[in-house]
Amino acid sequence: MPLPNPFLTRLKEIFPPGSLYTEPADCWVYGYDNSKRQVLPDAVVFPLSHEQALALTRLCNEHRVPLTARGRGTGTTGATVPLRQGVVASFERMERVIEFSADNRYIVVEPGLTNQALQDFVRPHGFFWPPDPTSAAFCSVGGNLAYNSAGPRAVKYGTPRDNTLGLRVVTGAGEELRAGVYTTKGVVGYDLTRLLIGSEGTLALITEATLKLTPLPETKRTLRAVYADVAAAARAIGRIMAQPAVPCALEFIDGNAIEMVRRYSTADLPERAGALLMIEADGFAEAMPPQIESIRAAAQNDGLLEFRIAETAQEVEALWQTRKALSPTLRKIAPKKINEDVVVPVTELPALIGGLDELSRRHGLPIVNFGHAGNGNIHVNLLYDPGKPGEAERAEACLDDIFSLVLRLRGTLSGEHGVGIEKRDFVDRELDATALSLMHAIKRQFDPNGILNWGKGFPEENRLVTSA
Repeated sequence: MPLPNPFLTRLKEIFPPGSLYTEPADCWVYGYDNSKRQVLPDAVVFPLSHEQALALTRLCNEHRVPLTARGRGTGTTGATVPLRQGVVASFERMERVIEFSADNRYIVVEPGLTNQALQDFVRPHGFFWPPDPTSAAFCSVGGNLAYNSAGPRAVKYGTPRDNTLGLRVVTGAGEELRAGVYTTKGVVGYDLTRLLIGSEGTLALITEATLKLTPLPETKRTLRAVYADVAAAARAIGRIMAQPAVPCALEFIDGNAIEMVRRYSTADLPERAGALLMIEADGFAEAMPPQIESIRAAAQNDGLLEFRIAETAQEVEALWQTRKALSPTLRKIAPKKINEDVVVPVTELPALIGGLDELSRRHGLPIVNFGHAGNGNIHVNLLYDPGKPGEAERAEACLDDIFSLVLRLRGTLSGEHGVGIEKRDFVDRELDATALSLMHAIKRQFDPNGILNWGKGFPEENRLVTSA
């Protein structure tokens, strides 16, 4: 249904020329994300301040117009796709650093600042913000918070929930809210900050974030361990994570991925490689030798084929070549992939990879696995050709079986990609009826008219009164 004229008139008062799009040709590119799903919004606005976001939300409430918040569109689950059209609020122009306190180790930023721009700002002062998604050069801090997107460093430094002190938001009801603290301790009231992080824009619009910074390590070393099979690699992962020298990255690549890379790149790998771990350790330079020896001892078992330490930048690049070759290699194998980021207990990794291999054979589709081994977060890449009869249907059936396998292993359906649309209809397999009921009640409390990001995160539809 087209937006009502009174609504459009008010919208133009809030957003001057250049910050409001209504032509379909302009709006089209703001209706999709990296899930490749797309819905044309009726309008796109570019807030420049908290006050504009507040006025927008109150206007959408008054007219019951759907409102979808958007960062840079790098998400893979369709969480920013405007399923009921309405207005998309793109926060890409809100990219200021509001406050920086080196002595208190925090920074206050707007949501449109990219992860990389944030890191570039704090690095000269000796700090970094731990979340480091693969898309850091493009993704926004607001998007990182909306998805609780982490990356490899989460194994040591935690996720955005662990590295955010507070938020300033506009709730779906059009109310202003400051959640959290400016200190590293604080237990007054419920923890609304952690509730809002990972809520995928279904509860509120984030307009400011107070982020906890971490001092940069003096140095970092890169290691690679190659194993005969996944079971040997999993035993090593458990031991590595149980010793004091916690790595800042512990990445896993399974045998299927290794064979693919071997066919399409010049990566130097032992012939019998069935699994590979990429390990990074950081800290003081003087502490590196004992850290490396501790990790080496933990990595040692009967299945270890090779343990290498990079001594130069060129060697670091060579060790990472296998991991970097994966994405282009996957594009050569099949025209489409389903990339899921499931998580299981580390001890269940052999059962997960073995189960995925069995599902690959049963459904006749390649499955390639890699990811963040230290916390059991595996990216499962299901490859298929939608142009071949029956392959898309087999892929959907295989995905259903993958989720069942993960839950049998006491895992979770998403570690950092979120739920959005892609996993929405599977959520009730992981969450019981009581949990879902409480979550819907929280949604109604924050967003009584159901205007924010309709149809995301839960298997049943959120309340929404259609546009008048």
